[in-house]
Amino acid sequence: MYRFRTDQKTFEIAGVKVGGQPGEVPTVLVGSMFYSRHRIVTDEKKGIFDTDAAETLIHRQAELGEITGNPALIDIISSSPEAVIRYVDFVAGITDRPFLIDSASPAVKIAAIDYAKETGLEERVIYNSVSVETKEDEFAALKRNGIEAGILLTYTKDIMRSSARDELVEILAPQMEDAGVTKILVDTFVMDVPCLTPSNKATLEIKSRTGLPCGTAAHNAISTWRGLKTMLGKEAVKAADLTASLMPVFAGADFVLYGPVEGCESVFPAVFTVNTSYRYAARMKETIEV
Repeated sequence: MYRFRTDQKTFEIAGVKVGGQPGEVPTVLVGSMFYSRHRIVTDEKKGIFDTDAAETLIHRQAELGEITGNPALIDIISSSPEAVIRYVDFVAGITDRPFLIDSASPAVKIAAIDYAKETGLEERVIYNSVSVETKEDEFAALKRNGIEAGILLTYTKDIMRSSARDELVEILAPQMEDAGVTKILVDTFVMDVPCLTPSNKATLEIKSRTGLPCGTAAHNAISTWRGLKTMLGKEAVKAADLTASLMPVFAGADFVLYGPVEGCESVFPAVFTVNTSYRYAARMKETIEV
């Protein structure tokens, strides 16, 4: 396991700690809900969904988090301003944990953080995310709504070069800080299977250089691999998905967005196993400095 020479930053977001040396703080695990074609959603535009099923999913993830010690967060995904407000209201009422605001549409994310500010939830928001494509209206919305926590997505077309991700941190982190986002979580950007390794290498490099908490949505590598199910079957997809989500943890990642929240049943025990091993290794100083 690794130990970073640079002092590591640990942020507390609405009572949840993220960051630090491997083995010190349990990996934060984030499950996605209300995404496109999520079985519990009946109207994606209006935000109509099965509230009983949604509550069951949130409680089950939380239960696993209590057992393992891995903080369990929800990534709220939406494509509609109307829907995202309903989702935020619901999730905030079920759990007292922080939650992520996630959308391909800046207007949706802005609507969500405007609502969070109006309802006193801004301290629980983790904005997902800021990238090179983020425009001034988003930065302005972050500042006026007092959002302190956000994900810096190292989105790059140069996906096979880890240093390209590190370069983006140097560019984007000051912009986020200027907007009041001082609790920066770096997503080292995974798009497909080949870039899993440079993403994990970037985690090592960025944590070593800056001390910032790092993680990623490694699940993307498998969700974009269209031929895997045909080649090896449905169970192979599950195995590959879990493996992808574990790779960042081996590299010392502080958080993992593991995909649909239903995956919590396998992800939490698996990450807990790695965290437990790393915790004992840290105590015995069985580490490699990077």
